[in-house]
Amino acid sequence: MHVARLTSIITVAVVASLAIACGSSNNNTPTTPTPTVTFSTQIQQQILTPACSSCHTDDGRTPAGGLNLRAAATSHSNLVGVASTGKAGATRVIAGNPSGSYLVQKLEGAADIVGLRMPRNGPPFLTDAQVALIRQWIQIGAPNN
Repeated sequence: MHVARLTSIITVAVVASLAIACGSSNNNTPTTPTPTVTFSTQIQQQILTPACSSCHTDDGRTPAGGLNLRAAATSHSNLVGVASTGKAGATRVIAGNPSGSYLVQKLEGAADIVGLRMPRNGPPFLTDAQVALIRQWIQIGAPNN
């Protein structure tokens, strides 16, 4: 009788401790926040305006390649999901796909680009860190933020 009762108590204790452990939200694995790249500040102000807007502007001229990169409001809408005018079948920026984005291919000087590597007045070209930031922005969906 005592053995049966002791077995029942142990069984209840084991089941209860398993239930508590399974329901616990104490996850010791640290979560890494998704890095955010801001288009208006990090891409436009720090990269596109100083490196690209001297040729890609509508200020008194037609922008090179029909691509106006003078201001964040127009740059984003002229880049994301827009077909390249220089290479048939290419898309300037494919949200989530940096390697498939023609902008990245032009900046990195891929073998199959049409025309010159950008920026055209390089070298120096964009730094590896600048291109990596553009790749990251595209990878996270090319947000207009």
